[in-house]
Amino acid sequence: MTERREHDLVLFGATGFVGALTAEYLARVAPDGLRIALAGRSAAKLEAVRAGLPDAARSWPVVVADSGDEAQLDALAASTRVVLTTVGPYARLGLPLVGACARAGTHYADLTGEVLFMRATIDAWDATARESGARIVHTAGFDSIPSDLGVLALHEAVAAAGAGELGDTELVVVATKGGFSGGTIDSLRGQLDVVRADRDQRRIALDPYGLSPDREAEPDLGPQHDPRSVTRGADGRWRAPFLMSTINTRVVRRSNALLGHAYGRTFRYQEYLSGGRGPRGAVTAGVVTGGLGALMAGLAFGPTRKLLDRVLPDPGEGPSEELRRRGFFRIELTTTTTSGRRFRCRVSAQGDPGYQATAEMLGETGLALALDEERLPDRAGVLTPATAVGTVLTDRLRAVGHVYDVTEES
Repeated sequence: MTERREHDLVLFGATGFVGALTAEYLARVAPDGLRIALAGRSAAKLEAVRAGLPDAARSWPVVVADSGDEAQLDALAASTRVVLTTVGPYARLGLPLVGACARAGTHYADLTGEVLFMRATIDAWDATARESGARIVHTAGFDSIPSDLGVLALHEAVAAAGAGELGDTELVVVATKGGFSGGTIDSLRGQLDVVRADRDQRRIALDPYGLSPDREAEPDLGPQHDPRSVTRGADGRWRAPFLMSTINTRVVRRSNALLGHAYGRTFRYQEYLSGGRGPRGAVTAGVVTGGLGALMAGLAFGPTRKLLDRVLPDPGEGPSEELRRRGFFRIELTTTTTSGRRFRCRVSAQGDPGYQATAEMLGETGLALALDEERLPDRAGVLTPATAVGTVLTDRLRAVGHVYDVTEES
């Protein structure tokens, strides 16, 4: 992207809860001279958010744009080199903005965890974005950066060691403190409604290669169903299904395909949530599994959904600053390579995964797209964090305290 534009980066949805957190993060860490603007439907609300930001942001312009106004979105995309958006549910509100950025050659990143939305953007705008040079980066938060960059780090360490390719690979959330955002819950509701009503969409959602650029080119590795029950890992820890695995696993498999199956043609990938060891671990895993099943069933059934809607967070809501600060996550990814060697990647960060850590991940994705373009992978289209930003983003996150540490197991 060589032409001079009015802005370097526009944050769309800055008046929402995670949007405001991302604006605050950018105001603290963005270098002097980076031209950032805040965008949304209401100039007054944008100005109120700006007034509460650090001094560095007081001169940021505000841009009025509505997710349903194509002309405004086209003007927004044409005015900037990068768009970050927190406006969801993306399946309902996000497709026009992706289209505007794809046509304008504007890099884009979001926080979607909606497989069906991602499939729709691939089908509608991948070719256009490849032609214009736009990098469209979905899942640039806790969905799915730790998973995607963690597997990429494993791949690079294995390749550097001459240890073959990735084979059976697992991610286990060892410990976490924090909650799912109201936007995540709202997206889950929307996807459940579509899947129940549309058989074709249900098939895509359940397909482990549902985001593949070429479904027929994927290897036949047998069933790779998402875990639904309590299992016990080789390390003795009891494991429950991980709610976000249905998103993350598809993203990681898309990365492998976009990289020419560099992880390997026998690469198998699953994700779990650890309950711990011993009887207490088994009980914890069982409770988590039962609770997850109850949540999904409750959201799928009208009367119980109404009850859940009273207690689940609404979009735009979130925890206090103290709770966000005290949150954290610790993840371990392990792989057995085709040569029989084992590697482990530890991924962790301080801060509530769905709020503080996600704002950092989205913010650093935007900064990488705006500032590091010459070092990014030479690739455009509807991409993933690993294929669009890759190790440049990993290095940025390490610099702000996130851990991506790969070791070989003896």
